[in-house]
Amino acid sequence: MALALFTSLLYLPTPRILTAAKSQTSSITNYRRNLPEFPSLQLLIHKAPINTRALHPSPSSSASMEAPPEGYRRNVGICVINDSKNIFAASRLDIPNSWQMPQGGINEGEDPRVAALRELREETGIHSAELIAEIPDWLTYDFPPEVREKLKHQWGSDWKGQAQKWFLVKFNGSDEEINLLGDGTEKPEFGDWSWMSADQIVEQAVDFKKPVYEQVMKAFGPNLQ
Repeated sequence: MALALFTSLLYLPTPRILTAAKSQTSSITNYRRNLPEFPSLQLLIHKAPINTRALHPSPSSSASMEAPPEGYRRNVGICVINDSKNIFAASRLDIPNSWQMPQGGINEGEDPRVAALRELREETGIHSAELIAEIPDWLTYDFPPEVREKLKHQWGSDWKGQAQKWFLVKFNGSDEEINLLGDGTEKPEFGDWSWMSADQIVEQAVDFKKPVYEQVMKAFGPNLQ
């Protein structure tokens, strides 16, 4: 499915959230979508802070709630950077040798910004996080047939793939905060974690996510220098 990406990023400076706790430790290949090239992105800076604690589920709260393409599961992706501009990645327990950035589903009526911080906390235990920017449009990827069939049984719904809202998040804590057991509300998904470069993030991802990862790195590139 073709992607449409706005030529701007919405900067969302926010207050610090809290603090958390530390971690421990089948690649799908030959599947890649043909995606169009996107123009260079220009950044728009918005100085008014947004208090993420004040965000409440609202189906019409912002452009972030525009409907995703039909047949795709609503999802958020979180690109977490540290002071060195390295990016957080974790290895999946269910797909050996596959690394990814945190992501997860958006609950019914949930603001994607709230979902992003919730998923980050649930998957990594990270609380001290600051939203820096978001890509305002949905980025989609299709599931390979074998993955789609597996998730159909797991989720009870037959989705073509996932439509994601991507957020750039600054990690303000220490590595000791990172806990792959998460906050204890969900089953752990990762076995190990690392800070990586943008190139490494794309290289280590499963093939069917690489095109989206490339666009995310391109969009957030000015903040990764």
